[in-house]
Amino acid sequence: MPPLSAPTPTMTLNRHEVWHGFRHLLPISLFVAVFGLAFGLAAVQTGLGGSAIVLMSTLVFAGAAQFATLDLWGTQVPVIALAITVFAINARHLLMGATLYPWLRHLPPAQRYAVMLVASDANWALSIQALGRNETGRGLGLLLGGGLALWLFWILGTWLGLFMGSAIADPVRWGLDMVMGCFLLTMVIGGPKNPRMLAIWAVAAGASLLAWGYLPENSHVVAGAIAGGLLGAFWQEEAAA
Repeated sequence: MPPLSAPTPTMTLNRHEVWHGFRHLLPISLFVAVFGLAFGLAAVQTGLGGSAIVLMSTLVFAGAAQFATLDLWGTQVPVIALAITVFAINARHLLMGATLYPWLRHLPPAQRYAVMLVASDANWALSIQALGRNETGRGLGLLLGGGLALWLFWILGTWLGLFMGSAIADPVRWGLDMVMGCFLLTMVIGGPKNPRMLAIWAVAAGASLLAWGYLPENSHVVAGAIAGGLLGAFWQEEAAA
């Protein structure tokens, strides 16, 4: 008689871990609020109404993509170009979801997709580090709780931007467009260091630079994600003995 296969483990989100993740991401959320404030100011200048701006931040929750749409916004919105631009900027979420799947697949579907609604660079980076240390509860708590903190402060910042002056009208001038990028870089530097990871990041960076120089705008995001993802898929990490 063949041996019975082990049952699939069932995971649930622990409210204490979620609350811990929320509190852990609060310092970064303050910077996100400032970034959202800059977006609110910039969106007002394009002629968008206040309710539409807040609704966009609530439903989309993608700072870089939302800033990019402002450049395309006008009396006639090029829907196809806008959709391609947003997809290109957010293509990294495909890989983020793939890296989280080994843990999220054990959650009930409703919880699994609810968690991914608030997945972003910061809480994903912290979560994947905790999951890599086999701290599953902590990792999932950082992903959901931290994502909720970032999402709420992004909405709050956007709302504040509607009622403030033009002192921060140009976020690039103040470096606000680099806040999340710099935070993610610190997470990468503090992450696992081995030949496989270094090769993946090097290939992704090289592909992005080539695409940035020779391909259409925003295509470097897709090129880097595909190049790094393909290398990671073919170069499987060795399982611990």
